[in-house]
Amino acid sequence: MRVRELVGGNVIWVDPDATLRKAALEMVSTGVGSVAVEVDGVLTGILTERDIMRAVTEDANLDLDLVSAWMTEYPDSFTPEMDVVEAANWMLATGYRHLPGVDEGTVIGVISIKDVLWAITSPPM
Repeated sequence: MRVRELVGGNVIWVDPDATLRKAALEMVSTGVGSVAVEVDGVLTGILTERDIMRAVTEDANLDLDLVSAWMTEYPDSFTPEMDVVEAANWMLATGYRHLPGVDEGTVIGVISIKDVLWAITSPPM
């Protein structure tokens, strides 16, 4: 299976100047564990649940601190044709729980380790 099959095409975006609270609310309201960060249509970062938890433990002000201060800048990404097992190995080796997919410069989705685990353990259709 290719990771292309795991992405739904619905990328949740936030601006790097958004507050952590706005990003967290966006994650909760859409049921995702990360948001892509973009400037002028270009992926410039990713903010995850773990980033927000780290910010909270370091006494960040969720209403004042910006996404840009806590996001991972220019994150690694997968290609749509990457094999799911290869993606799983990559995510395990790096500790990533979320990984954006980019096809010819366009973000096509974000896969989570849960998506990868589902793909690997589900019987073929």
